[in-house]
Amino acid sequence: MLRPESSSTSPSASAACPSPVEGRPQGPRYNFGLQETPQSLPSAQAISASSPPGTSGAAGDRSSSSSLPPHPPNSRPATGLCFGNRRSFAESRGASNFTFSTSSSSARDTNYPQILKTPLSAGYPPRSGYRSWTPQVGYSATSSSTVSIHSPSIIVAVVEGRGLARGEIGMASIDLKNPQIILSQFADNTTYTKVITKLKILSPLEIIMSNTACVVGNSTKLFALITENFKNVNFTTIQRKYFNETKGLEFIEQLCIAEFSTVLMEVQSKYYCLAAVAALLKYIEFIQNSVYAPKSLKICFQGSEQTAMIDSSSAQNLELLINNQDCRNNHTLFGVLNYTKTPGGSRRLRSNILEPLVDIETINMRLDSVQEFLQNEELFFGLQSVISRFLDTEQLLSVLVQIPKQDTVNAAESKITNLIYLKHTLELVDPLKLTLKNCNTPLLRAYYGSLEDKRFGIILEKIKTVINDDARYMKGCLNMRTQKCYAVRSNINEFLDIARRTYTEIVDDIAGMIMQLAEKYSLPLRTSFSSTRGFFIQMSIDCTNLPSDQLPSEFIKISKVKNSYSFTSADLIKMNERCQESLREIYHMTYMIVCRLLSEIYEHIHCLYKLSDTVSMLDMLLSFAHACTLSDYVRPEFTDTLAIKRGWHPILEKITVEKPVPNNTYITEGSNFLIITGPNMSGKSTYLKQIALCQIMAQIGSYVPAEYASFRIAEQIFTRISTDDDIETNSSTFMKEMKEVAYILHNANDKSLILIDELGRGTDTEEGIGICYAICEYLLSLKAFTLFATHFLELCHLDVLYPNVENMHFEVQHVKNTSRNKETILYTYKLSKGLTEEKNYGLKAAEVSSLPPSVLLDAKEITTQITRQILQNQKSTPEMERERAVYLLATRLIQTARNSQLDPDSLRIYLCNLKKKYEVDFPRPEQVPEKTEE
Repeated sequence: MLRPESSSTSPSASAACPSPVEGRPQGPRYNFGLQETPQSLPSAQAISASSPPGTSGAAGDRSSSSSLPPHPPNSRPATGLCFGNRRSFAESRGASNFTFSTSSSSARDTNYPQILKTPLSAGYPPRSGYRSWTPQVGYSATSSSTVSIHSPSIIVAVVEGRGLARGEIGMASIDLKNPQIILSQFADNTTYTKVITKLKILSPLEIIMSNTACVVGNSTKLFALITENFKNVNFTTIQRKYFNETKGLEFIEQLCIAEFSTVLMEVQSKYYCLAAVAALLKYIEFIQNSVYAPKSLKICFQGSEQTAMIDSSSAQNLELLINNQDCRNNHTLFGVLNYTKTPGGSRRLRSNILEPLVDIETINMRLDSVQEFLQNEELFFGLQSVISRFLDTEQLLSVLVQIPKQDTVNAAESKITNLIYLKHTLELVDPLKLTLKNCNTPLLRAYYGSLEDKRFGIILEKIKTVINDDARYMKGCLNMRTQKCYAVRSNINEFLDIARRTYTEIVDDIAGMIMQLAEKYSLPLRTSFSSTRGFFIQMSIDCTNLPSDQLPSEFIKISKVKNSYSFTSADLIKMNERCQESLREIYHMTYMIVCRLLSEIYEHIHCLYKLSDTVSMLDMLLSFAHACTLSDYVRPEFTDTLAIKRGWHPILEKITVEKPVPNNTYITEGSNFLIITGPNMSGKSTYLKQIALCQIMAQIGSYVPAEYASFRIAEQIFTRISTDDDIETNSSTFMKEMKEVAYILHNANDKSLILIDELGRGTDTEEGIGICYAICEYLLSLKAFTLFATHFLELCHLDVLYPNVENMHFEVQHVKNTSRNKETILYTYKLSKGLTEEKNYGLKAAEVSSLPPSVLLDAKEITTQITRQILQNQKSTPEMERERAVYLLATRLIQTARNSQLDPDSLRIYLCNLKKKYEVDFPRPEQVPEKTEE
């Protein structure tokens, strides 16, 4: 992922500027200037600032050079602003570097007048766009006397990634009536529906973006859509360098209250929302003329709507995108599912894995499409063949809509190349539409309908009036060079035709010259081409066959790879220069024609965003179908139960030669907390990861590795698996565990899936058990589906107190080793009900190591003594067993009423069996054993 551009200056550095008036105290200062639009909505320009948030300084009067008296004891401090008189302000603005440009979004067409105004906070007339809420120096930002209850009061900063990260959106919003910052980061498609939806929900007073996003004549699509949809909202731009993720993280550390400090774990790798919050807070400092006190803000992260939230730690633990052992290895969930043919499809798969869907209808539409691909082999291979011929449509669009500031040769060549790519892409629309014509599923029919857009034909016809029918994308730099030279039809520009004839003659002369050299020296010479060297000579021959064992002196710049020689000559270099000069003329004239053509098709080009979305989605769905053909995956169902029959780990299947051991999973609202025990290396961690990976696969619309699978939609997926120290945050294993668990406890809800592996091992046993017990009881108060793997067998007795707790364990077998006369453990990787009966399996694992026998013997004796001292009987009473049986019966009946699809006879049989099981589980009075003292 490409990070947003960062400032080269230190975020905490402060600029001490010389006093323009004699006697003024020295220190950090801000210099302000304003810029006004035609609608008289002034905008701030030229803040040179570096005072970190949470600090305060003196604010000077605009006409006085003396410093202000100290703040009253109970007043909120103002920012470190220091204003001189008008003259000193005008003198200082030239050195400023923090630029704001503010306007109403409907007021920008072509120019941004540079009319300087004095700052409103220094006592001058207030900005028209902020009269109702901008306080004067020394007043609280949330002063109720200046804010109307019903007026909008939210300011939002939005930033988008660039290059390959285009479409990755970071947002930060703050309500001026409420000290709370909401952060979000998500991957959006080319129509930016998520951004527009979020902004509409927020209903902001003002939107902040980078100045690079709205350069006149070269604004981004995101900027255009926001201004189009929010015409009555004030819009402000600031320099890109203030969207600084490092500064944003520092702001959060300084300003976030302790109760919500776990947000740091979630956003520490969300570079774009960190960049957005840095710009937002810096701008708030300016317009509010104040700073927030340290540790005073509630800061929280919200994932995008209609998607599940997976924090960065969980994504790393589950190896969704990057393998933890080798970052170059593709043994990840992305590697398992990635059979995409286009860059856009790969990007969409990546973003979907990180943000699975939560809307069942959308997921089922994807599953229907994958099912149709699997059932219709002709459709699958036909569509895959067409999709594989598409180029990077999103990147193509990005280049096409940019207008270069200077007409250079590289810019001309790029535009010509991309117009050929556009023609190639549009020519694939009809084959793609023809392939989808007979599809039956709603999603594929919808994509077929989007390809019916007449604008595709209009653009292609306009291109064909100028571009040759034979001009197309070809592999090889010389082939593409030829395509670009002859892209424009003949007789459109007479001088272009002459230049191309000249170029052809030069290329023919080069080929003829090399043939003459081959005849002259009786050598097997051939003409070659590279983008860096141009035309050069190549020859494959054994050195011993050369006269005098060396090449003729006429050949220069000789390089040799094995028996292949590459070289040139002085005459060939001169001809290459003539060829390049001719090419420059051709590219220049072709570029002028292409620019005129592009200006005609710009009004229709938005249909290509739909095409890009269609191609990337179809590519991803085909990838899901392809993955199914390589393994026995099954279509998942969505109910209120997590039920997996003989499911296995998808990544492990790719690594191992033999198929992984399958296991069953059954979690309902009535038994939503599984405690999993078993010896070391028995498969607990792998099983936990398997459940999470299957859940994610199901929610992105893929089939899953199982014989049968039913899932409850998870709005959040939390994991606590890793046991490594974190040097960067100076956290030990135990402290890292506590931070991750605190984050889970603060953010989990009834629709979460929580996976916790061996918690509390970083401290002593008693404390570890106590902490685990308390955390389990807290999680038991939620309806979240929780899987808790542990070595603390004391936790297994929770099922006595809580009927929704189920104990599971991984079985092992003891095999007699006749050669060493010892027992060894055979791991079956089978999950069974109940707690593990294995005792002291840590000692058994130690026996396999090279510890001295005396140490092992002492360890066994000490363990036996400790176990005897702390072992307590915790048997359930008959009343508890009866209550548990009633509870389980009730939950089964509720589940049957919700999800049963059985016919009446089958349902009657099921209920009879349920009654028999209840009678077995329900202890009758005569079956209750008498209490005995032990």
